[in-house]
Amino acid sequence: MGRIRGPYNADFPVGSAVRIAGQEVLKGFQRPQWVYHHPLDAAQLEQAGRVTKVLEVGYYHGGDEMYELEGIPGLWHEACLEVVS
Repeated sequence: MGRIRGPYNADFPVGSAVRIAGQEVLKGFQRPQWVYHHPLDAAQLEQAGRVTKVLEVGYYHGGDEMYELEGIPGLWHEACLEVVS
């Protein structure tokens, strides 16, 4: 929900470089731990640590940010991404 820039302001704007979080973080976004929208599947867990760019940003009511990433399957919750410095 906008951990960095607040609700409805993308933490990672389109074109930003991001790193996908590590395996332990990603496992928290699989069922049964993550009970909300777009849980991660096993193929997405294999993407841990990869660096890519943001293609698109969408929002759920309440401000959860969901990201589409270049060359990476699925939708990604903001908490599954990290800033690339």
